[in-house]
Amino acid sequence: MTLPTLFELCYPRPDVKDGRISESDFAADLAQVLRGEAPAEYLDPVKFFANTHPTRGLRELLQNVCLRLQGSSDQVASIFRLDTNYGGGKTHSLIALTHVAKGIQGVSNVEEFLDAALVPAGSVRVAAFDGENADPVVGRSLGDGIRAKTPWGELAYGLAGKDGYELIRTSDEQGIAPGAETIRELFGNEPTLILLDELSVYLRKLKAKERERAGGQLTALLTALFKAVESSPRAALVFTLAIGKSGLATDAYSDENQFIAARMDELMSVSARKATLLDPTEEDETVKVLRRRLFGFIDDQRAEEVIQDYQRLWERHREAIGPTSAADMRLEAFRNGFPLHPELIETLRDKTSTLSNFQRVRGLLRLLARTVAQLWQEQPKDTYAIHLHHLDPGNEVIRREIVTKLGLQQYLPAIRADVAGVAGDQPSLTQELDLAHYRGLPPYAAYVARIILFHSLAFNDALKGLTAEQLRYSLLAPGLDLSFANDAVRQFVQNSAYLDDRPGVPLRFMTEANLTQLIRRYMTMVDPGEVRTQLNDRIRQIFKGTVLQSVAFPGGSYDVPDDTGEGKPYLVILGYEAESVNASQLRVPPLVERLYKEKGSSGDLRINRNNLVFLCVDAERKEEMRQKMIRRLALRDLRRPEVQAQLAEHQQLKLAEEEKTSETAVAISIQQAYRHVFYPSKNKLEGSDVELSHASIDTPSSSESPGLGQKSIVRQLREADRKLRLPEDQPDSPSYIRDRTPLRRGQISTASLRLEFYRDPGLPMLVGDDVFIKGIKQGIVAGDFVYRSGDLLWGKGDPEASIKIDENSYIYTVGYAREHEIWPPRVEPTPTPSGSSSSTSSPTAQTPTGSYSTSGTTSGAVAPPSTDFPSGGSTLPPKTFVAEGPLREALGSIWEQARASTFKAIASLEIQIFDASDAFMLLGLIRAIQKAVVQVNLAGAYETTSGSTLNFEFEGQVDDALPVKDFLSAQIRAATEKTMDATYTVNFSEGLDVRGDEPEKLSERLSRLGAGAAHITAKAQGAD
Repeated sequence: MTLPTLFELCYPRPDVKDGRISESDFAADLAQVLRGEAPAEYLDPVKFFANTHPTRGLRELLQNVCLRLQGSSDQVASIFRLDTNYGGGKTHSLIALTHVAKGIQGVSNVEEFLDAALVPAGSVRVAAFDGENADPVVGRSLGDGIRAKTPWGELAYGLAGKDGYELIRTSDEQGIAPGAETIRELFGNEPTLILLDELSVYLRKLKAKERERAGGQLTALLTALFKAVESSPRAALVFTLAIGKSGLATDAYSDENQFIAARMDELMSVSARKATLLDPTEEDETVKVLRRRLFGFIDDQRAEEVIQDYQRLWERHREAIGPTSAADMRLEAFRNGFPLHPELIETLRDKTSTLSNFQRVRGLLRLLARTVAQLWQEQPKDTYAIHLHHLDPGNEVIRREIVTKLGLQQYLPAIRADVAGVAGDQPSLTQELDLAHYRGLPPYAAYVARIILFHSLAFNDALKGLTAEQLRYSLLAPGLDLSFANDAVRQFVQNSAYLDDRPGVPLRFMTEANLTQLIRRYMTMVDPGEVRTQLNDRIRQIFKGTVLQSVAFPGGSYDVPDDTGEGKPYLVILGYEAESVNASQLRVPPLVERLYKEKGSSGDLRINRNNLVFLCVDAERKEEMRQKMIRRLALRDLRRPEVQAQLAEHQQLKLAEEEKTSETAVAISIQQAYRHVFYPSKNKLEGSDVELSHASIDTPSSSESPGLGQKSIVRQLREADRKLRLPEDQPDSPSYIRDRTPLRRGQISTASLRLEFYRDPGLPMLVGDDVFIKGIKQGIVAGDFVYRSGDLLWGKGDPEASIKIDENSYIYTVGYAREHEIWPPRVEPTPTPSGSSSSTSSPTAQTPTGSYSTSGTTSGAVAPPSTDFPSGGSTLPPKTFVAEGPLREALGSIWEQARASTFKAIASLEIQIFDASDAFMLLGLIRAIQKAVVQVNLAGAYETTSGSTLNFEFEGQVDDALPVKDFLSAQIRAATEKTMDATYTVNFSEGLDVRGDEPEKLSERLSRLGAGAAHITAKAQGAD
């Protein structure tokens, strides 16, 4: 079953969802409500109580005040003090009292707040003083041309209008508080409600020299008010006092206003004996107040599915998120506050609210209302609750809340650099990390940074920050992968410019840049020319080795030799500013193509193309490589004694460690960037005009040690089609060397054959001559080659000799050597003894051109063709012809031998092919031979790139071989190792007449598509 998302379970109130809540909506203003000028959310009792959560303190206040206004014997007090920190719901409670005193008209949910029978039925005199709106200098306009300067002036007008003010005008004008009897006279024997809000703000508005006198008169007023109210059976007084965490009035936003705090202490001492203390919103009710104001509907029943899923996540990751002893508390807190994650409320309530100017409920409401509006606008995927990481400082309103409302301007550089960049400015660290590592995923880096930021916003240093376990708990949610979160934490901690970098401290932001930021600053001062010089030198060192000769940063073809060098292929390293390779649009870079095709400065064609390997930088990684070098040079500058002296001890230690590892970081980044290898191959890159293939160096195989970078290239070339052969490697098979070089024509000098390996991209690239010489020796021992150098002749069975590589030493195929009487050595006939009776003895006739043998001929001896034929239609003696070489040439040799032997027809041909592509190509052609039966024999093996092997053998008809060909051709073409022998036996039902042009027509048909070397055995008509 699909887990319902946040957006399926909750519906914000329209003004919250649409972002229509203005600043005035967050700031309850009692005076505006009394004048009828407040926003509808406060002025309209229906809307007001719909948005208000009935806290225990509010219900108790409303009930007790109404009992007092009715003169009930159940009343508990006449004076009430609402005592909490700013934003705790004091003014909100006074507005609720005002609506109730006026009859709470139209409200359908009255019973949520108090017994409907307690709502006053008649008129109630309501007078209020709001210190935020007071003007002790000019006076506040009340109507009827009256401007009151004191609390008692405003109260008198509120209770009895103009007549009431005239009663105490002199007291107002002179700033002297009236007595209790005068105040009681203003009640008029009617139910009376007096509300006093923000008295401390009123005092703060007075000039310093007037505060003491005014403070004394305020104390006198409260004393008189208390006495007047207590002596009036249906009168009640409610006043507020903002008390901060320290127990001092939180009007004292700073240490400079201790006078106001002292006056608040005096007022408390007067009122504590007579006032009933109430907290309108206790801390455990804060979340319910927020839920009520933010959301019009919450499906608590379906929300239980989500809550249970969170519980399972907490249990599954209990080791990652810390102790589970609080699991039950978390669960209950989540149920009470859904969709607000318990860690969100806990952090804002227990940490952010310690700031003196953070208003608990009001401040939370401002932050969360903006967050809810943003979430419902963006609706991020897989969001099931509102977490701390959803509070986005990238939202300008939330940023202002932190910087302006909370007065935390000192954190603005950290926010811009690390958490959320300003539009049009440089991206923040989290934006860069999310783009580089988490594209298409939730913004893990931003989530991590936001959590750390809000945990840093606390008054006490001990409260700032959190552990990695607490961070994971804050972040953990369905749809989020904890492994990505852990990676984001690591990335952010390594790169943050403002995280506290002292050892052992929690994750928290500082207001000043840390060592990371200092390093970045020095990086901007590094000379680009020095970066280029140092980086080029480091690249040379890393890729300088003993296997390949490095040619670094060629400017043109003239910088790359076209010779055989010392038997080592050239590794051409292209400058990172000259060419780069885009892995997603792979092609041979133009400069590489030109260097491969041309030599010198005149553009002549390069000869030794199979002697070059090109190394290019990756387009997406070259800048990171530069930055690693810039960072290393910056660290080197920071290590200067005069700079280090200005750093803290822990920063000096960290700097030393950073510089030590920076050399390795540069080396690794170079090898991660220089990962594209282009090498000569017939399997050229698709779309390329030159015979170059491509391989990528696997990043994990990179080495940080100088000079070892070449090892990765050598390893890659040895794995890529076994292109590169080292002296210890085994050579290719003799048939491969024969078929892939001019040796297929029968002979070639050793020097010319060695040059083929420097020039032909289809051949292996040899390091030194060892593998080349081993290949020749292997062919001689196997009976495929014959070697001659001067008087030295070495064939199969002869003692081993040394191989010279020069133009006077030759390699022959065995077929060619026999055909041209090079090998086996010619055996001189034994002279006939004197007096012999044999008259037919004669020297052995010279073997004619063309290699053939008579059935039964001993190995190593070639019998001349017989010229004696039986008469009378007798069966001709068995006759076999043999030829080896390119297919057309070998067939021509067979026809010549047959015609020279006076046989009139060929009974059968056995054609043996050693190259798979040639064999498969011939299969389709040989099928079309008329009046013949063809037998196919295929045998071989191959190994795939992943190491899988297959051995195969087929014997049968051509038509049955075709499906086998279709399967094998693709597999063999892609294989890394492969061997194959194909033999086609063609039996001519009426014989192939060699006297006409039929043999040449057959040659033309079979070699029409071209073919490599073949070994052909033919039997003449009538031969066994």
